[in-house]
Order: sequence, then structure tokens, then C-alpha cells
Amino acid sequence: MSVKAESPVTKVMQERKSVRIYDPNFNISKEELEDMLKLATTAPSSSNLQSWNFIVIQDEETKQELRGIANNQAQVEQSSAVIAVLGNIDAYKNVEKIYTQNVEEGHMDESIKERTIANTYAVYPNAPVEARMNIAAFDAGLVSMQLMLIAKDRGYDTIPMGGFDKVKFAERFNVPAHLFPIVLIAIGKAAAPAFGTSRLPIEEVTRFI
Repeated sequence: MSVKAESPVTKVMQERKSVRIYDPNFNISKEELEDMLKLATTAPSSSNLQSWNFIVIQDEETKQELRGIANNQAQVEQSSAVIAVLGNIDAYKNVEKIYTQNVEEGHMDESIKERTIANTYAVYPNAPVEARMNIAAFDAGLVSMQLMLIAKDRGYDTIPMGGFDKVKFAERFNVPAHLFPIVLIAIGKAAAPAFGTSRLPIEEVTRFI
């Protein structure tokens, strides 16, 4: 068996670790954060409905306040920014806008657009809220992982945090009823190396049929 040279994607995946100690004096510009989020949203999503929203928190006083909501995790305050990834249970309401753009960009024709819109309105509004929350949470995982890899590729470090008071977060940041907080991602420059982590043998978690 030939050994393939390590690809840039593989290198980034192997180097990405969850960093908990950040340089509090290091800043990432709003423009670069926007650019990374734009790239991250090329992630796949259910029916391409892109059921994610983001709140980017850079203000120092607000991060200090958020630290109290996030179980006093120091990285919330020390990192350059914290990106809250929210799920949208009403993402299907964007279907006409999304698929009109698909036609305008030449990705599909008008007949496919109309059929897709009709199918979306036939399924999503009647789906239980829990089902739509599950879809949004899954999509949030995809866009979050992509964001963390993009950040690492640019020399930044990240850590995803699910351990925070989601009710208090929603209240503090005036999150509308159709959105719900899923994960916080701290991003910045590491001030100390991350801990190494092991993985179970693939044979223990995989079955080939």
C-alpha cells in the first residue's frame, strides 16, 4: 500500500485542538471574523436551509459578563471573540430567498426551484418543533466544525463550549423565540498549548458490511 503525502486539510485537522488559555491582548478584526464565518457557511445543511445564526461577541465588558453565564470559563473572557452559534427552527421561511438565489447563480432552473419550495412548505411547517431543533443542531455542528478548521488554517485557536446557561444567554442577548443557542466558540491566539487527546481505535467504533 502506498503512503499518501499529508494534505493541507489533514494537517489542519490534526493540529486543531481545544485551547483553553488565550492571549488576552491578541485581537482578530471584525472583517476577518466575518470572512471566516462566510467561508464556514459553505458547510452543508438540511435542504440547504442554512438553519444557523451567529452572535459575535468582542466587547470586553460583554465577554466578562458572558463568562458568568458560561460557568466561569476563563477562555470566554481571554479570547479575541466568542462566536455563539444559534439554531433557527423557522429556517424554512427563507426557502424562497435561498432558492431564488440558486437560480440567479445558475445552480438550478426555475422548475426545480418551484418544486423544492413546494416540498419544503409541505414538510417543514408541519414538523414538530423538536424535529426542527434537531435539524438546526445538526447543521450547527457542521458549520461550527468548519469554522474551527478555517480558524486553525489561519493560525488561530478555538474551543467549542456547550456548557453554558442557554436560558440566561437567550435573555441577555435578546434571542428571538425562533432562535436558540447551541454552542459558544472562543477564538483567538493560544497562550499555552492544548492538552493532547486520545481516540478510541476505529475498529471499536466502526462496522463494515
